[in-house]
Amino acid sequence: MASIVLGLATAHSPLLTLEGQEWHHRAAADRANPALNLSDGRFVTYEELLAEVGPRWEAVVTPEALGRKAQACEAALDRLADELARAAPDVVVIVGDDQGELYGAANQPAFAIFHGPEAVMLDKLKDPATPAWMRTVRRGYLMDASHRLAVHDGLALELVQRLVDAGVDVSTSAEVPDPAKAGLGHAFGFVVKRLFRGREIPIVPVLLNTYFPPNVPTAARCHDIGQMLARAIAETPLDLKVAVVASGGLSHFVVDEALDREVMRAIRDKDAAALRAIPRCALNSGSSEILNWVTTAAAVEHLPVRFAEYHPLQRTPAGTGVGAAFVAWAP
Repeated sequence: MASIVLGLATAHSPLLTLEGQEWHHRAAADRANPALNLSDGRFVTYEELLAEVGPRWEAVVTPEALGRKAQACEAALDRLADELARAAPDVVVIVGDDQGELYGAANQPAFAIFHGPEAVMLDKLKDPATPAWMRTVRRGYLMDASHRLAVHDGLALELVQRLVDAGVDVSTSAEVPDPAKAGLGHAFGFVVKRLFRGREIPIVPVLLNTYFPPNVPTAARCHDIGQMLARAIAETPLDLKVAVVASGGLSHFVVDEALDREVMRAIRDKDAAALRAIPRCALNSGSSEILNWVTTAAAVEHLPVRFAEYHPLQRTPAGTGVGAAFVAWAP
């Protein structure tokens, strides 16, 4: 029988592919964003946010401060990569969200599993006008070419069939016809590029629709699916060591430290009720990726938390940015 031997969760912000002195590129995007999401469900412009909260983070967005945070995040990512190497799994199940990369408005499943023998990354570097910093980001996401990733199709098919039998309506994909138009996205490429350290480990991509209403699942439903995913892995006759990895989160594009720290507390304390109760209004835009963490935390709840670290990465005086967090569950 297969067994889950490791759980990991990591932010996948573009900031984590850039040097701290380049974070200002994302700050510029925040200032131009007409719909920055707040955890009470409101959407505001940068000017409206600044008027409401003031420039309270001005002292922490200096180049020196951002550089220190970048180094701290790199150290945390190295630790997750160390945990993955130590566990030496046969397959890595990656729970991530698709953002118009493989799916689109014509077909937007709430929950899907890719089960073809290989997945192909979406190539987004064909435009010669792409700025240098964005080229760096896309290389960090494996979205600089049509990279091909081995998929453990045997485990993927087992999970599809067992989850359907358990009452989960799983959508599926088995091929990428044209990676110039659609392919696996950044949530999956970041994990492979940054944590695998060049090792060729088969993956099973699990795709949640966290971003695009009307069929975004609730936190409670994601927790249920995580538990059912763990049971499906345990019931498969395949003799495999499995790692489950959450990709994304936490709060963004306005950093909500209170929300992030409550999520981290609930994970450390194995407080399933708190994770299940995260309200929809707090899970808009980038903050919706917390659902990937809820799903994974439920799947690996039998493992103790070995390592947990959180860094609020404000990048503007008004506090826009991302709550970057990193967790490892291991025996």
